[in-house]
Amino acid sequence: FVMKILTSPRFYQPAIYILLGIIIYAIIKTIILKIFKTKKIDNKKKTIISLTTNVIKYLIVAFVVLSILNVYGVNTTSIVASIGIIGVVLGLAVQDLVRDLLSGILIIFDNQYNIGDTVLINGFKGEVVSLGLISTKIRGFNGDIKSISNSSFKEVINYNMSNTILYIDLPVAYGTDIEKLEDTLKSMKKDVLSIENVKDYSLLGVNEFNSSSISYLVSIECAPNKGYQIKRDYYGLILKYFKKNNIEIPYNKIDVNIRRNNE
Repeated sequence: FVMKILTSPRFYQPAIYILLGIIIYAIIKTIILKIFKTKKIDNKKKTIISLTTNVIKYLIVAFVVLSILNVYGVNTTSIVASIGIIGVVLGLAVQDLVRDLLSGILIIFDNQYNIGDTVLINGFKGEVVSLGLISTKIRGFNGDIKSISNSSFKEVINYNMSNTILYIDLPVAYGTDIEKLEDTLKSMKKDVLSIENVKDYSLLGVNEFNSSSISYLVSIECAPNKGYQIKRDYYGLILKYFKKNNIEIPYNKIDVNIRRNNE
């Protein structure tokens, strides 16, 4: 009797299907990990690996379950048809969730942005701290964290895609010798380029005549999102070099006239 049970297809075939499912899943997962194998796996690759392996796992589980049910004589065709109808109903009920999911997949594969990038989405600017399949979390510069559903936006500005170019107006007094000013700014180039994350430095010339000063325009190319500190460092150099070369930085002056009435 025991041998009859052990040799029955209803006993060993389900075990074979389960074992095959486990083996197939292990092989496919190993292949996926080898494809994405690098010295450092970033969060985007982790998300792709997790998404891919989960989809494959559920497909294999569904195949194994249907195969086992078929062994026991269950009409799996009708089950598949029923699942299809239920799927349509659920799809209508959670269509926003599905839309977010598909948008998340497109964001990841299209490489629109990664964790650590500074972006502008729906008018909110900050650093991406979490990139999920449903939503993206952004930390603003004041520390606020905003969660934005992936399907709620069509456009995103990614400030990490290219270097930043700073255009800086330097006000100098009207009596300033422009040639001397340019020689001073050129002599600064080595120090400017030594500032961390600075890529290039250029003099653009006189830019504007103001009420009490002349504006001279320079440009500094730097790594993304490093402009605030670089600008502060550059202004420190300007004060040092302008003082050394007697170049005046103008300030507003007010003439006050006091009229005394004769008694």
